[in-house]
Amino acid sequence: MLPIIELQRLNGSKEQSLDYADKVLLVVNVASECGFTSQYKDLQTLYEEFHSRGLEILAFPCNQFGGQEPGTPQQIEEFCSTKFGITFPIFQKTDVNGPHTHPLFVYLKTAAPGLLGTEAIKWNFTKFLIGRDGLPVKRYASASAPASISADIQKLL
Repeated sequence: MLPIIELQRLNGSKEQSLDYADKVLLVVNVASECGFTSQYKDLQTLYEEFHSRGLEILAFPCNQFGGQEPGTPQQIEEFCSTKFGITFPIFQKTDVNGPHTHPLFVYLKTAAPGLLGTEAIKWNFTKFLIGRDGLPVKRYASASAPASISADIQKLL
C-alpha cells in the first residue's frame, strides 16, 4: 500500500498520497527542456482517455538531469498548460535521486527497481504505474512512449 506522503502542487496547495487512494496512478518525473518533453502530449491523451475510469497522472518536475527544468513553478505551469494543455496534477520540483529524494520516489524506486535491480532513476520521464491497491506494478524507462503503457493501464482499471 502506498505510504502516506505529503505532496505539494505547483500552486503551493498541499495534498497527501492518500488523496489518490483507489486510483490507478502513473507517476512521472518530468522536465520542460528534455528531449522527451513531447511525451507530455501523449500523457495528456492517456489522462483524457482513462481519467473518468480512475486513472490519475501525477507529474513531478525534476531539475536533476542536465538542468532541464530550470523554471519557477509559475513558468512550469504556464509551459505545461499553454504548450500541451495539461490538466493532470503537477507538483513542486522534486529530487528523485540523492540525499534529498522525495519520499514518494524513495518508495517507488525501492518497490519497483529498474534493470538489474538498480534503484536510481536514470533520466526524466521515468514512469511508475501503481495499482488501485497502492502497490507499484511496473517501472518504465524514459524512452517508453506513454501510448505503449495504455494496455497495462487498462488491465488495472
